[in-house]
Amino acid sequence: MQIEERAVGAVTVLDVKGRLILGEGDVILRDKIHSLVSQGCLQIVLNLAEMPYMDSGGLGEMVRTHTKVNRANGSLKLMNVTKRIRDLLVVTKLMTVFETFDSEAEALESFLVV
Repeated sequence: MQIEERAVGAVTVLDVKGRLILGEGDVILRDKIHSLVSQGCLQIVLNLAEMPYMDSGGLGEMVRTHTKVNRANGSLKLMNVTKRIRDLLVVTKLMTVFETFDSEAEALESFLVV
């Protein structure tokens, strides 16, 4: 798995590419989020357009990173969620935990709404 980071105003967009699975992508995501939070980057959007698969370990890491950002008074949102990942979030009832958006513009705009 690879993560490309880019700043769009005050929001950090992480373009996630590859599979988020236990022992492969979970550590990469954890380290990236930890680094961002320690730098004070607390408005984060994960672009999942190029993430074809996530297993239970990856799902657990998504929940942990969401919790870490929230505890730092930040916000972690998802965009371009693929059908496979969306179905997984629905089945596990995590769709109610994560804010998801169909486009980058919608995701970025959501940080402006108070």
